[in-house]
Amino acid sequence: MRKRIAIFASGSGSNAQKLMEHFKHSDDAEVSLVLTNNADAYVLQRADNFEIPSHIFDRNELYNTENVLILLKNLDIDFIVLAGFLWLMPENIINTYPGRIINIHPAILPKFGGKGMYGDKVHRAVLEGKESEGGITIHYVNNQYDEGEYIYQAKYKIEANDTLEVVKFKGQQLEHLHYPRVVESLVKKLKK
Repeated sequence: MRKRIAIFASGSGSNAQKLMEHFKHSDDAEVSLVLTNNADAYVLQRADNFEIPSHIFDRNELYNTENVLILLKNLDIDFIVLAGFLWLMPENIINTYPGRIINIHPAILPKFGGKGMYGDKVHRAVLEGKESEGGITIHYVNNQYDEGEYIYQAKYKIEANDTLEVVKFKGQQLEHLHYPRVVESLVKKLKK
Protein backbone atom coordinates (compact mmCIF):
# COMPACT_ATOMS: atom_id res chain seq x y z
CA MET A 1 0.00 0.00 0.00
CA ARG A 2 1.33 3.41 -0.97
CA LYS A 3 1.39 5.87 1.90
CA ARG A 4 -0.78 8.93 1.43
CA ILE A 5 0.73 12.40 1.86
CA ALA A 6 -1.10 15.68 2.43
CA ILE A 7 0.72 18.93 1.69
CA PHE A 8 -0.19 22.19 3.44
CA ALA A 9 1.00 25.33 1.60
CA SER A 10 0.13 29.03 1.66
CA GLY A 11 1.76 30.36 -1.49
CA SER A 12 3.43 29.45 -4.77
CA GLY A 13 4.20 25.87 -3.80
CA SER A 14 7.56 25.23 -5.48
CA ASN A 15 8.42 22.65 -2.81
CA ALA A 16 4.96 21.13 -3.17
CA GLN A 17 5.61 20.80 -6.91
CA LYS A 18 8.92 19.01 -6.28
CA LEU A 19 7.12 16.61 -3.92
CA MET A 20 4.36 15.98 -6.48
CA GLU A 21 6.97 15.27 -9.16
CA HIS A 22 9.01 13.05 -6.84
CA PHE A 23 6.09 10.86 -5.75
CA LYS A 24 4.21 10.76 -9.07
CA HIS A 25 5.68 7.37 -9.97
CA SER A 26 6.74 6.20 -6.50
CA ASP A 27 5.85 2.76 -5.20
CA ASP A 28 6.13 4.02 -1.61
CA ALA A 29 3.87 7.06 -1.43
CA GLU A 30 1.68 9.51 -3.30
CA VAL A 31 0.62 13.09 -2.75
CA SER A 32 -3.11 12.64 -2.16
CA LEU A 33 -4.23 16.10 -1.08
CA VAL A 34 -3.09 19.73 -1.13
CA LEU A 35 -4.54 22.09 1.48
CA THR A 36 -4.21 25.86 1.65
CA ASN A 37 -5.40 28.84 3.63
CA ASN A 38 -5.08 31.08 0.56
CA ALA A 39 -7.64 30.86 -2.25
CA ASP A 40 -5.21 32.70 -4.56
CA ALA A 41 -2.21 30.43 -3.84
CA TYR A 42 -0.48 29.19 -6.98
CA VAL A 43 -0.06 25.82 -5.26
CA LEU A 44 -3.71 25.16 -6.22
CA GLN A 45 -2.80 25.37 -9.91
CA ARG A 46 0.18 23.08 -9.33
CA ALA A 47 -2.10 20.52 -7.62
CA ASP A 48 -4.58 20.79 -10.49
CA ASN A 49 -1.78 20.19 -13.00
CA PHE A 50 -1.06 16.87 -11.25
CA GLU A 51 -4.79 16.08 -10.83
CA ILE A 52 -4.40 16.11 -7.04
CA PRO A 53 -7.47 17.20 -5.07
CA SER A 54 -7.19 20.38 -3.03
CA HIS A 55 -9.04 22.00 -0.17
CA ILE A 56 -9.15 25.68 0.81
CA PHE A 57 -9.89 26.52 4.44
CA ASP A 58 -10.05 29.62 6.59
CA ARG A 59 -8.82 30.27 10.12
CA ASN A 60 -12.17 29.36 11.66
CA GLU A 61 -12.38 26.02 9.85
CA LEU A 62 -8.84 25.03 10.82
CA TYR A 63 -8.88 26.10 14.47
CA ASN A 64 -12.53 25.96 15.55
CA THR A 65 -13.87 22.89 13.76
CA GLU A 66 -12.78 19.31 13.16
CA ASN A 67 -13.41 19.65 9.39
CA VAL A 68 -9.78 19.60 8.26
CA LEU A 69 -8.91 16.68 10.54
CA ILE A 70 -11.98 14.76 9.35
CA LEU A 71 -10.94 15.35 5.73
CA LEU A 72 -7.43 14.02 6.45
CA LYS A 73 -8.87 10.95 8.15
CA ASN A 74 -11.47 10.33 5.43
CA LEU A 75 -8.72 10.35 2.80
CA ASP A 76 -6.56 7.99 4.89
CA ILE A 77 -3.70 10.48 5.05
CA ASP A 78 -0.59 8.91 6.61
CA PHE A 79 1.84 11.82 6.59
CA ILE A 80 1.63 15.63 6.50
CA VAL A 81 4.21 17.86 4.85
CA LEU A 82 4.23 21.64 5.35
CA ALA A 83 5.64 23.44 2.32
CA GLY A 84 5.50 27.16 2.93
CA PHE A 85 2.49 26.94 5.24
CA LEU A 86 2.40 30.04 7.42
CA TRP A 87 0.04 29.09 10.28
CA LEU A 88 0.63 26.89 13.31
CA MET A 89 -0.86 23.43 13.04
CA PRO A 90 -3.80 23.00 15.44
CA GLU A 91 -3.52 20.65 18.41
CA ASN A 92 -6.15 18.21 17.06
CA ILE A 93 -4.03 17.50 13.96
CA ILE A 94 -0.72 17.43 15.87
CA ASN A 95 -2.18 14.96 18.37
CA THR A 96 -3.61 12.73 15.62
CA TYR A 97 -0.36 12.64 13.62
CA PRO A 98 2.45 12.50 16.21
CA GLY A 99 5.84 12.30 14.49
CA ARG A 100 4.07 12.41 11.11
CA ILE A 101 4.10 16.16 10.39
CA ILE A 102 7.22 17.88 9.09
CA ASN A 103 8.15 21.35 7.92
CA ILE A 104 11.01 22.93 6.00
CA HIS A 105 12.51 26.23 7.16
CA PRO A 106 14.79 28.37 4.96
CA ALA A 107 17.56 28.81 7.58
CA ILE A 108 19.74 26.80 9.91
CA LEU A 109 17.58 26.69 13.03
CA PRO A 110 17.55 27.72 15.82
CA LYS A 111 18.76 30.96 14.19
CA PHE A 112 16.21 32.99 12.22
CA GLY A 113 13.15 30.98 13.25
CA GLY A 114 9.92 31.66 15.08
CA LYS A 115 6.68 33.53 14.48
CA GLY A 116 6.79 35.81 11.44
CA MET A 117 10.06 34.34 10.15
CA TYR A 118 9.37 32.94 6.70
CA GLY A 119 10.43 33.41 3.10
CA ASP A 120 12.21 36.64 2.24
CA LYS A 121 12.03 37.81 5.88
CA VAL A 122 14.37 34.95 6.82
CA HIS A 123 16.74 35.56 3.89
CA ARG A 124 16.90 39.29 4.70
CA ALA A 125 17.66 38.54 8.36
CA VAL A 126 20.44 36.13 7.34
CA LEU A 127 22.00 38.79 5.08
CA GLU A 128 21.61 41.57 7.66
CA GLY A 129 23.18 39.26 10.26
CA LYS A 130 26.29 39.06 8.04
CA GLU A 131 26.16 35.28 8.17
CA SER A 132 28.82 33.35 6.22
CA GLU A 133 26.40 30.47 5.65
CA GLY A 134 22.71 30.03 5.01
CA GLY A 135 20.78 26.83 4.79
CA ILE A 136 17.67 24.82 5.41
CA THR A 137 16.23 22.86 8.32
CA ILE A 138 13.72 20.06 7.97
CA HIS A 139 12.03 19.44 11.31
CA TYR A 140 9.09 17.80 13.01
CA VAL A 141 6.14 20.06 13.74
CA ASN A 142 4.88 20.79 17.25
CA ASN A 143 2.69 23.56 18.65
CA GLN A 144 5.42 26.24 18.42
CA TYR A 145 6.88 27.85 15.30
CA ASP A 146 10.11 26.13 14.21
CA GLU A 147 10.77 24.39 17.54
CA GLY A 148 10.18 20.74 16.59
CA GLU A 149 13.02 18.22 16.60
CA TYR A 150 15.44 18.66 13.68
CA ILE A 151 15.56 15.90 11.08
CA TYR A 152 18.01 17.29 8.52
CA GLN A 153 20.03 20.45 7.91
CA ALA A 154 22.02 21.52 4.86
CA LYS A 155 24.14 24.65 4.34
CA TYR A 156 25.34 26.86 1.52
CA LYS A 157 28.07 29.50 1.51
CA ILE A 158 27.10 33.17 1.38
CA GLU A 159 29.51 35.25 -0.69
CA ALA A 160 30.16 38.92 0.12
CA ASN A 161 28.26 40.16 -2.94
CA ASP A 162 25.26 37.80 -2.66
CA THR A 163 21.93 39.58 -3.02
CA LEU A 164 18.58 38.58 -1.54
CA GLU A 165 17.68 36.84 -4.81
CA VAL A 166 20.94 34.87 -4.88
CA VAL A 167 20.56 33.73 -1.26
CA LYS A 168 16.94 32.79 -1.89
CA PHE A 169 17.97 30.81 -5.00
CA LYS A 170 20.72 28.95 -3.13
CA GLY A 171 18.27 28.06 -0.37
CA GLN A 172 15.58 26.88 -2.79
CA GLN A 173 18.10 24.68 -4.59
CA LEU A 174 18.80 22.90 -1.29
CA GLU A 175 15.09 22.68 -0.46
CA HIS A 176 14.20 21.15 -3.82
CA LEU A 177 17.13 18.72 -3.64
CA HIS A 178 16.62 17.47 -0.09
CA TYR A 179 12.95 17.81 0.91
CA PRO A 180 11.52 15.07 -1.37
CA ARG A 181 14.34 12.69 -0.40
CA VAL A 182 13.87 13.28 3.34
CA VAL A 183 10.08 12.93 3.06
CA GLU A 184 10.53 9.66 1.19
CA SER A 185 12.92 8.26 3.83
CA LEU A 186 10.47 9.13 6.63
CA VAL A 187 7.45 7.75 4.78
CA LYS A 188 9.26 4.46 4.15
CA LYS A 189 9.65 4.03 7.93
CA LEU A 190 5.93 4.41 8.63
CA LYS A 191 3.93 1.46 9.81
CA LYS A 192 0.41 1.19 8.45
